[in-house]
Amino acid sequence: MGDIKITIREVAQAAGVSVATVSRALNSPSQVTPELRARVSAAAERLGYLAHGAARALASRRSGAIGAIIPTLDNQVFALCIDALQQRLDAHGFVLLVASTGYEAAREARELRALLERGVDGVMLVGAEHPPAIWRLLAAAGRIPAVVTWTSHDPAAPVPCIGFDNRAAARRIAEHLLALGHRRIAMIAGPVRGNDRAAARVAGVREALAAVGLRLDPPYLAERPYTVPDGRAALMALMALPEPPTAVVCGNDHLAFGALAGARALGLRVPQDLSVTGFDDLDFAAYADPALTTVRVPAAEMGRRAADHLAATAAGEPPPAPAELEAPVMLRGTTAPPR
Repeated sequence: MGDIKITIREVAQAAGVSVATVSRALNSPSQVTPELRARVSAAAERLGYLAHGAARALASRRSGAIGAIIPTLDNQVFALCIDALQQRLDAHGFVLLVASTGYEAAREARELRALLERGVDGVMLVGAEHPPAIWRLLAAAGRIPAVVTWTSHDPAAPVPCIGFDNRAAARRIAEHLLALGHRRIAMIAGPVRGNDRAAARVAGVREALAAVGLRLDPPYLAERPYTVPDGRAALMALMALPEPPTAVVCGNDHLAFGALAGARALGLRVPQDLSVTGFDDLDFAAYADPALTTVRVPAAEMGRRAADHLAATAAGEPPPAPAELEAPVMLRGTTAPPR
């Protein structure tokens, strides 16, 4: 990315205030009104301005810190990635700073700005889809290396990708259900807006069904937050349809655990009456009763490879070439032929 230098004077001009006011709003926000602070922050974000302290850090020396921004701390799969990332960074002599967005695009930009203004030497992001402000901030940082994870390798992407093919993995698990003989297949997906991973998983299931002349349309496609209660509620709504599904593909393991709970509440036996699949392969998946058929996400390996890439790039060394990782289907006890 190019080294774009935006000055505090340009921010002041864009916000329609003085340079001194911009300085107070960014460095001593309690000294200005919330409205003025919001106006200055919006101008700074729009232009991709980084505070002077960060610019000094970027121009002078390494801070020894790497930043990681993840969608949520409330999911073991991201914790596995962060733990592996931290351990490998420690071996490279770096510390890790972690931020969580709660799946909010605006919050992601704020967290990235905060990390860059602390002078981090590199940044790990999750997913390929990010608001324009993210790329503007990274462009303003210039020499700061960044990688995206949880997505397919794409040579045309703005930054290197270290991850796996969500679409292909979801297609494989749907093909498993089709091979068992299922034809009424539903999906409980995560919210697809602003989430390229969730959208790719829906696309993969649709692709598998289309290959045999089937469709995945409402009401057989439910979008729900990635929680157990939402998975349970969605499953119960699907089973209330005039022609309920015989198999349900879930966008992650939390939704699948909820679907299993919903099936139990309805007196349905899994897999005799209903097949259910997940996506993540959390620790509990193999020990559920029955054990969950799911996709194993290579979370720890993504963390290790991201650490190797960022540490090498920050040190001015050639990084390892990005590679697409495997996300195998783990066949267990929640899938069987339909009755």
